[in-house]
Amino acid sequence: MSNNPASSLGAKAARNLATATVTVPQNLERTPRWLLRLLPWIDVDGGVYRVNRRRRIVQPLGSVEVSVDSEHIGIDGKQLRAVPIFQDLDHDSLEAVAAALVGERHGPGEVIAEGDAARKFYIVGKGALEVTALSPYGDRNRSGLYGDGNFFGGERLLTEDGGDVVVKSLTDVVLLVLDQSRLASLSPEVVETIRNSHAQLAGAREHADAYGEKKVDLLSSHRGAPKLPTAFVDYDDEPREYHLSTIQTVLQTHTRVTDLYSNEIDQLREQVRLTVDAVKEREEWEIINNPEFGLLHEVKPGYAIPTRSGPPTPDDLDELLTLVWKKPAFFLAHPKAIAAFAREATRRGVPPVIIHLFGSPFITWRGVPLVPSDKFEIQGGKDNVGTTSILLLRVGESDQGVVGLQKAGVTGEVEPGLSVRYMGTNDHSIASHLVTRYFSASVLIDDAIARLDNVQVGFYHEYV
Repeated sequence: MSNNPASSLGAKAARNLATATVTVPQNLERTPRWLLRLLPWIDVDGGVYRVNRRRRIVQPLGSVEVSVDSEHIGIDGKQLRAVPIFQDLDHDSLEAVAAALVGERHGPGEVIAEGDAARKFYIVGKGALEVTALSPYGDRNRSGLYGDGNFFGGERLLTEDGGDVVVKSLTDVVLLVLDQSRLASLSPEVVETIRNSHAQLAGAREHADAYGEKKVDLLSSHRGAPKLPTAFVDYDDEPREYHLSTIQTVLQTHTRVTDLYSNEIDQLREQVRLTVDAVKEREEWEIINNPEFGLLHEVKPGYAIPTRSGPPTPDDLDELLTLVWKKPAFFLAHPKAIAAFAREATRRGVPPVIIHLFGSPFITWRGVPLVPSDKFEIQGGKDNVGTTSILLLRVGESDQGVVGLQKAGVTGEVEPGLSVRYMGTNDHSIASHLVTRYFSASVLIDDAIARLDNVQVGFYHEYV
């Protein structure tokens, strides 16, 4: 007991008569979810969104998956059907070609082949390499940049001129290579089929535009009365259909809690708000990473490129802009990737310009904002050690871009495409509510999205 008697009411006792000002529950998982704000949303009737496209007579290049371990480099023959010059081979012939491919490993900065020695077919199993050619001015310019699953050189393999190309590794590289001697070791029937496929492909390209679609015959004339060409535009026979995906959970609350402890803040409303937050965070993750419709997986091989040197440089983002040059909307990347790009740009003396969207600052490159999302995974390491990807998007249905899909008007809707339905109260006084979100995303045309791979996020410059 204190020897000094109290001279006034103490703060501890006084607080028993005071009403505290309380906040709603704070949520560390919650992010701004910029992607969900920036995507234009299409209301999908019937739960299916069909994307009709113009038919192609020259199919875009695919990608192949190479099996790589410490001792073996190989490929399943059926993977080679993605290569145009092999697409007409039967199963046994594909296996024969796969067996003829030779595995190679090269270190960073190594010249793999040049000139006539480069007259080979290459599959990149792992890593990144660069192909350069001599320009009219006597210097070497990049003619190709290839990463995991890419292939090139099929046409040079079937010609007599290797050109002046140089194939150089940028990282540790694992390759499968087919040269002319290995090609000649295959049966004459297989070689003839490969050459015929090459000739058919060359013939189809003569009648196709730069995107592989059949040319529309047109006539430009201002004299006389020439005979007009005829034309029609064909469509894909089997257009892709997107079915809405679902995120669901059952929210349970005890009626005693909602009845007795909702004087200042509605307990049920806060439970719903926090659950909906979790649903939306998962939705953004799915739109980026889902293997069926996620944006990372929707990028076609011709629109996925590796970084030139690891960290994301202005050159790398410029390369993305050459792929999505029709009204690019925004880059999308992990915050660490954006920070890595800012370091590289600042190092070059071109610090990114800042703009404000939704009251928040964003750095930009060439006027295009870099939008952060922590739903990108950093592969191959923790924190600053691994690599990630950067996306560039064009958005909007009218611009043949990327769109979000949802179904508005569902029962119990609290916002478009998201519903909370009361499911009843059990004999333990537990009330249940079904929380449901219907959504998906669609890339309307190939050049609406591009991806920069092997983005190193942990490189820092030493300033002295």
